[in-house]
Amino acid sequence: MIVIFVNIFWPTFALVGLVFVVWMTMFVQRTRHLKRVPPQSGQFATQTSMRQYFEPVEMASNNFTNLFEMPVLYFALVPLLIVTANVNGFQVLLAWLFVLLRIGHSIIHIGPKNVPARFITYLMSTIVLVAMWIGFFVDMVWAAYNYSQAMAAMAG
Repeated sequence: MIVIFVNIFWPTFALVGLVFVVWMTMFVQRTRHLKRVPPQSGQFATQTSMRQYFEPVEMASNNFTNLFEMPVLYFALVPLLIVTANVNGFQVLLAWLFVLLRIGHSIIHIGPKNVPARFITYLMSTIVLVAMWIGFFVDMVWAAYNYSQAMAAMAG
C-alpha cells in the first residue's frame, strides 16, 4: 500500500519539473530577445505592448500559462487521492500517461508548433485527466455506499 501511495509522487514531480523547464526556456528565450532587440521606451507600458514586444518568443510563455490551466486539476486530484487512500496502480498509470502527454504537448507547442498534433496531444491528456477524476468519483461513491451499509448494519 505504501509503495503505491508513494508512486503517485513520481509523475507529479515530473510534471513540476516540466513546469520549471518550460519556465527556464521562457526565461532564456526572453533574455536573448531582450539582448537582440533592446526594448524602446514605453514598450512595457501596457500588457498589450509587452506582448507585442515578446511575440517572436511567445510560445514558451503561452505553454507556461497553459501548464496552469488543466494541470491544476491534476495537482488538485493528487492530494485528494492521497488523503482518501485511493492511490492505486491504475491512477498511477493514468498519472504517468497524463504527464507524458503534457510533456509531448509542451515539446510540440514550443518546438515544431504543429497545431493538429498539439491539439490531439492536449485532447488526449484531457481525456486521461477526466478518466482520473471519474475513477476518483467512482471510488468515493463506492466508499460512501460501503460506509452507509456499515452504519446500517451497526444500527440494525
